[in-house]
Amino acid sequence: MSMFAIVVIAVVAVIAAAVLFIGLGQRGGSRELKRRFGPEYDHALARHDGDTTAAGQELRERVRRYGSLKEQPLPSEDREQYLAQWAHIQEQFVDSPHKAVTEADALLARLAQDRGFPSGERFDEQLAALSVHHAGQVHGYRGVHAAVRGQNGTEEMREAMVEARGLFSALAAEQPTDSDRHRSPSPDDHGPAPAPAARGRHQTKGSGT
Repeated sequence: MSMFAIVVIAVVAVIAAAVLFIGLGQRGGSRELKRRFGPEYDHALARHDGDTTAAGQELRERVRRYGSLKEQPLPSEDREQYLAQWAHIQEQFVDSPHKAVTEADALLARLAQDRGFPSGERFDEQLAALSVHHAGQVHGYRGVHAAVRGQNGTEEMREAMVEARGLFSALAAEQPTDSDRHRSPSPDDHGPAPAPAARGRHQTKGSGT
């Protein structure tokens, strides 16, 4: 075998190994992104017509931009107001579905902004940031936002409201105070008392949505 043939075979082998390594890396990265983003990964994949590379680049860019974002604590009085407003929105859904969905969309935008996410006036940016920290709940917010601007039927709006409740509960959840974080447990301490957010979830279940 000539030296030229040996060189060609060696070059082809190196290229094949590189392609295999890159492919394995992309598949491994895709698995990690799917594990982190869940349904949001599938949504990004659909947006890019099944192109895993483009979907991965979009999601990694979200992590790069918003991964270090620190959620701001929500004062207890604000939390109680949000819980009351959400309960009222769900109650009025029976008589005015579109109005309820519109108010839910606006409330989620304000709540997310109060927690330190980008302004709801830039919905795509706010949703991208939320997807990094609440990937499992952003689909409902997207559904509510779309329902406000579309011609959805009552059942579709109801489903959007039910799904959006997950993000609302996550954003309205009570954060532990510094004293709670550093308090040494006593022998009689069996854990913290139920958070106000838990009471909010019970309230929402009692509504028609």
